[in-house]
Amino acid sequence: MPRHLEATIEAFPIAGTFTISRGSKTEADVIVCTISEDGVSGRGECVPYRRYGETMDGVMADILAVSKGIEGGLTRNELQSAMKPGAARNAVDCALWDLEAKQSGRSVAASIGATGQDPIVTAFTLSLSDAVAMGADAKKNRERPLLKIKLGTPDDESRLRAVRDSAPDARIIVDANEGWTEDNVERHLAIAAELNISLIEQPLPAGKDEMLSRIKRLVPICADESVHSTADLASLRNRYDAVNIKLDKTGGLTEALVMKAEAQRLGFQIMVGCMVGTSLAMAPAVLLAQDTDYADLDGPLLLALDRAGGLRYEGSLVYPPLPELWG
Repeated sequence: MPRHLEATIEAFPIAGTFTISRGSKTEADVIVCTISEDGVSGRGECVPYRRYGETMDGVMADILAVSKGIEGGLTRNELQSAMKPGAARNAVDCALWDLEAKQSGRSVAASIGATGQDPIVTAFTLSLSDAVAMGADAKKNRERPLLKIKLGTPDDESRLRAVRDSAPDARIIVDANEGWTEDNVERHLAIAAELNISLIEQPLPAGKDEMLSRIKRLVPICADESVHSTADLASLRNRYDAVNIKLDKTGGLTEALVMKAEAQRLGFQIMVGCMVGTSLAMAPAVLLAQDTDYADLDGPLLLALDRAGGLRYEGSLVYPPLPELWG
């Protein structure tokens, strides 16, 4: 049978409400790309992100626009120039990786040298709320070794202190989601240092973060919205200490592997992160994260229901995917 591409929209309920400084949602809307050939199918999942100008309809259209090329034999390497970085290319790229693995019998892990197949510790995310609620959430999850807390308000001190008081032994990542300002970033950094916070993610808006090169970074600072692809890295060295690599930003595992190698060469700490999606979206990222500093791959843990045959999670440990799921 000739190669065939299709894309579908799926929705998965979130356990409660997921809130960051830009808003809340109760459902994870994802797009799955499936590429089939000779009775074998590969899948890739993406999560369109409005912050980057993406919509469900727009990403679906971008995936379908490349279908003739894929059905005509377009390779993963050719895909990198045929589609722009972003969620659409991620779904297609990961579907091609999965298809290649299933056709060849050689796993993606083997192909990229991630052969250890060890479980990794993932951060567990606490949504933005008031200090009392975030403290209670932290207390409930205080045995987890790595927590990530969503902040980004004019007064995050009370939230920081409530979480640290409730989880005194956990390593904590703060994700401000571009919500701090030049007027309060140094104060929040000082509080974070006092509370032994491990990492602060994207405190200032992308494109308005030059101040980070002029202040003392008391806690390592990680770029998220400010970094999308390998080409962004060199310009960030004087502002950031770490970078968050997400497949939905890089446009798939192919570019993410290049970006990871270059980030390591430049001396950045590396976080492999995710949008709120299912185990299918996390699977390639788990392989990417095998030897990085931080993994934030808890998307399925935030869902009320993951897809069937999902990743194995034990507390905050996540295991590499079985081939039935991906790769």
